Amino acid sequence: MAVLVGLAACLVGPAPAAQAAVPASPAVTYTNPIAEKRADPHIFKHTDGYYYFTATVPEYDRIVLRRATTIQGLSAAQEVTIWTKHSSGVMGAHIWAPEIHFIDGKWYVYFAAGATNDVWAIRMYVLEGTGANPLTATWTEKGQIKTQWESFSLDATTFVVNGVRYLSWAQRDPSVNNNTDIYLAKMANPWTITGTPVMLSRPTYSWETVGYKVNEGPAVIQHGGKVFMSYSASATDSNYCLGLLSAPASADLLNAANWTKSSTPVFTSNASTSQYGPGHNSFTVSEDGKSDILVYHDRSYKDISGDPLNDPNRRTRVQKLYWKADGTPDFGIPVADGVTPQRFSSYNFADRFIRHWEYRARIEADVSPLADSQFRVVTGLTGSGTVSLESTNFPGYYLRHKNFEVWLEKNDGTTQFAGDASFHKRAGLSDSAGISYESYNNAGRYIRHYNYLLQLQTPSTATDRADATFYAQ
Repeated sequence: MAVLVGLAACLVGPAPAAQAAVPASPAVTYTNPIAEKRADPHIFKHTDGYYYFTATVPEYDRIVLRRATTIQGLSAAQEVTIWTKHSSGVMGAHIWAPEIHFIDGKWYVYFAAGATNDVWAIRMYVLEGTGANPLTATWTEKGQIKTQWESFSLDATTFVVNGVRYLSWAQRDPSVNNNTDIYLAKMANPWTITGTPVMLSRPTYSWETVGYKVNEGPAVIQHGGKVFMSYSASATDSNYCLGLLSAPASADLLNAANWTKSSTPVFTSNASTSQYGPGHNSFTVSEDGKSDILVYHDRSYKDISGDPLNDPNRRTRVQKLYWKADGTPDFGIPVADGVTPQRFSSYNFADRFIRHWEYRARIEADVSPLADSQFRVVTGLTGSGTVSLESTNFPGYYLRHKNFEVWLEKNDGTTQFAGDASFHKRAGLSDSAGISYESYNNAGRYIRHYNYLLQLQTPSTATDRADATFYAQ
């Protein structure tokens, strides 16, 4: 394409380069993990400008809250215990999976709990908080959420579609030989369901039934006129993963036939990034409100000694959730610890992103897998003042130039590699809102695309500068 544009310019004189719109969802980055020893995380962004964070603590004995004006700030935020398990009877054991919501001017925390005389008599309960700040609010117990059966039930979440409030949760059907299914019902008030619940998903696929037959932890996000419900499946070890249900927002959500279930998991363990058992997620939004953020827990190791429930090292993590051209979410892979990656779209081909394919760098649309187009921007291998672009799915591999072509290669530790893989981050040559990358050891040469392949060249025309400008997403 660059050849054709250049030829046209020679024939009719200089023409302005085509310009892509600045992305509606610019890059956001965070540093993982957000919180050690915090599982089943839920982060809620309130209208007061604060993020509120709650999660399961490994002692399973209390409900904690943190707040901060940024997601990253939750890492160091003071943690407050707002409720402690009962000393006897119901709500006396296995305090699990709290979620915090703000409904009709009050705070509500949904959680699961067992009883002191039967720790596996897990049921769902609700707390109501009065006060602007839930960390200092007055909390009262609204009691158990009653469902169609008195059976193992947990992981309640609530959401609104087209003005109707719903509750979704996981529960065991006493007549079926499995652990939990996903259910949905309308709500009469924040602690009461109404009508007949509908079962949306039952664990039947092989990836949903490893160790235990489990569908649990529903979480809802809406996008492009559709409702997406992620859920967790299998045992809580490295086999834990996310599945996905979807339905048109205009459909009757209480008709199970209107929901489509993915036949494969959408988020799984990844040995390359050392992330195992990702699951029990929630969704929030970035500080600027322009990006959807996936919140989840996992472990940094695969092998667990004993019961996974006794292993305290599930950590809260976050990463940006991307959307495919067809409007469906792309979860990608659980990224490595440290700074989260970004994607880089072309200034003049808005739907094309930098990616590696068979280790050659190029720009391409509809990249699959997503991680081929995600790069961590880290301190340059030559030191501060430069940056290097590290592959997300091949940690330790970096974009580097070789014979003025850009390739993805493993860092061999040499001075030559460090120089070839280090760049000066500049304001975009065609748009200062974008980014251009100037070579560290070939001053004046920039990464640009030419015939969709990334090259290292000296830009001299408007087209060259456009080809060397990218937007971080």
